[in-house]
Amino acid sequence: MDVPQRKDIKPGLEVDIVLKQDQRSGNLTHGVVKDLLTKSPAHPHGIKVRLTDGQVGRVKKVCGGAQ
Repeated sequence: MDVPQRKDIKPGLEVDIVLKQDQRSGNLTHGVVKDLLTKSPAHPHGIKVRLTDGQVGRVKKVCGGAQ
């Protein structure tokens, strides 16, 4: 599964992320992007973001557009 690149992720997008503690299990957490934390254009494990609820993880899937 290809992970989205930084150019595809913007604040306000709905995404599924993997939290640090869920990396082994692969459990996804759904939320809305607040901040992009990864500066590089791509990362093999996904771009790190902060959700509006404060959780931090790597984006595995973009689910919806900005509201």
